[in-house]
Formats: sequence, C-alpha cells, structure tokens
Amino acid sequence: MAAQGPSRRDRVRQATLAEIRAVARKLLIEKGPAAVTINAVAREMGMSGPALYHYFAGHDELVGAVTADFFRELTAVVEAARDSCPPDEHGRRLLAACRAMRGWAIMHQAEFGWVFASPITAERRPDSPRELAGRDFEQVFLEEVAELWKARPFPVPAPGELHLSIAEQLRVYADSSGVDMPVEAVHVFLTCWIRLYGLLCMEVLNQLSFAYSDLEPVFEECLREMAPKLGLDYDEATPSR
Repeated sequence: MAAQGPSRRDRVRQATLAEIRAVARKLLIEKGPAAVTINAVAREMGMSGPALYHYFAGHDELVGAVTADFFRELTAVVEAARDSCPPDEHGRRLLAACRAMRGWAIMHQAEFGWVFASPITAERRPDSPRELAGRDFEQVFLEEVAELWKARPFPVPAPGELHLSIAEQLRVYADSSGVDMPVEAVHVFLTCWIRLYGLLCMEVLNQLSFAYSDLEPVFEECLREMAPKLGLDYDEATPSR
C-alpha cells in the first residue's frame, strides 16, 4: 500500500506557518527587528494575537523559526557556490563559499543582521531548528577545511603550544562537530573564521562606514591574508564593480 501524504489539515497548517514566517521577514526588512512581534504579524495576516499562538508558542519560537529559514537559505547559496568548483579543488571551493556568504549578506542585510544578533532571550536548545540550521551552515566551512587538511595539511601550532584551556575547549568543539582534525588545525580554522566573519558582521552592521564606502576589496584582502594560513592559493575574484 502506498504511503499516504500529509492530510489537508496538515497542508493548511504548513502553509500558514510558511506565511507567518514570510510576514515576519517582510516586517523585518521594512521596519526592523523591533517590529517583528506576535501581534504585528497577526495584524498583517488578519488574525488575532492569541490565534497566532496556535502556531508558535511565543516570540522566541517565532524568531528561532525565521532565523532557521535565513540560515537554510544562506547555506544553500554557499553550498551552490562551493559545488560550482571541482570536488578536489578545496581552496577554490572555500574561497567561493566565503564570497557567496558575503554576497548573500550584502543583498540581505536585514536578514544577516538578524542571524548575527537574533533577539532570542530564552536559552537556545541544541536541538532547536535555529541551532540545527546554524550548525549546518557552519559545517559547510568546517568540513571543507577538514578536507583541505586531509589533502594538504597546513601549518599549525606545535603540540602543547596552545593555552591548555583553549586546547580543551577546541577538543570539545571538534568532538561535537564530528570533525577529524587536531585541535591545532581547528584553532587555525577558527582564527581565520573569526577574522572573516567578524569583518563581514561589522560591514553589514555599518560599523566601518566611518572609514570605508566599499568594503569588497577589504574582504578580498582578508581572504588573501587567510589563504596562506590554510595552505591554499589565493585566486583573485572577478570584480563586481
């Protein structure tokens, strides 16, 4: 007997959930994060606030669901850029993924700002949609660096050179991420990631506008500096201007 698909009731519920998240995104883009409230979304949909609680338990759950959507969209863009390069060219794949991340962030500044500082006040559950989607996004970069390490190990600190606390924290992180790299290699990856992601966050949040009107060459300079740390060749990007 063929498996039955979702019931009409389930399809209607899923469609309403998708509409709620779409309305929340519209409010975010047009009016900012503070405008994304249960009552505001309900008004846009012609519903009452209490009616919306049949779909989301509260503001935190709504924010988490919308943030998960953004992470999934960003992950799909990054994976597509990565996979446009040959499977064995890990350097090109990694650079393509980094550039795709910036491209999406610049085109969707409200969404990226929300991802970076999503206003969730309750404790984040490791199995929540937001955390799972965020982990999938992070894994795109982490797994590519792990493949790069496997193919051509890059320079890392000598064993015992890292502060004991740093080494232990990275060991826990590596184990939880399922990545097969020594903690010293994970340290190099995270050092590069913090520099790159931090620069992008500052750009999207307009924290560098006092000095720069065009941060694309600054981002490329960051990639150029990161490349030798990971033992890969830097390929110049095609200028967007």
